Amino acid sequence: MKYKTIFFDLDGTITDSAPGIMNSIKYALEKNHLPMLSEEQLRSFIGPPLRDSFREFYGMTSAQADEASEKYGEYFSRQGIFENKLYAGIPELLSALQAQGATLAIATSKPDFLAERIARHFGFRDRFTLICGGTAYGPCSTKAGVIRETLAQLRIDDPSQAVMIGDRRFDIEGAAAAGMESIGVLWGYGSREELEKASPDYLAADIPELRRILG
Repeated sequence: MKYKTIFFDLDGTITDSAPGIMNSIKYALEKNHLPMLSEEQLRSFIGPPLRDSFREFYGMTSAQADEASEKYGEYFSRQGIFENKLYAGIPELLSALQAQGATLAIATSKPDFLAERIARHFGFRDRFTLICGGTAYGPCSTKAGVIRETLAQLRIDDPSQAVMIGDRRFDIEGAAAAGMESIGVLWGYGSREELEKASPDYLAADIPELRRILG
């Protein structure tokens, strides 16, 4: 195999979580009496840290973004987390990579306890050595920070031995900041244009192509 260790983003890479995330955002906006966003704007929330998106679209202070995020969490933890599904071909891909001896990890901006719930609910937790999630503040408040923490927890001294797979520019840019190669995938929520601008080492249009890249 080309890489000994493979990091996966979660939303838009392993699972199609758009319905649950977008419904959670709508709930938060309604509870905070904020103008509703377009479908395209709502989809742009998927990937980057949630608080950053609230600040970007509504000019919120950190405290206001925290409040909106809490409302988001009310819906997401109760219902939105399950408005979600695995992309076709992902279970088989994970099984094949594990059988080849690769170490698999999830590096996500989603809090790790929610990522753990999703992994267990959909039956793929045992494929991953580690799930590393984001936090509201501190080193793991950015995707680059999450990736660095994943490297640290796995005790990987040479990042070139690992690769990050994700569907948004944050995954690609975060990997570059951590000294890793990256693969952008086109079945998620980032456009080809967005990913190409971020300069991944590879682009995969579908899972068979991703398998060929990984070797």
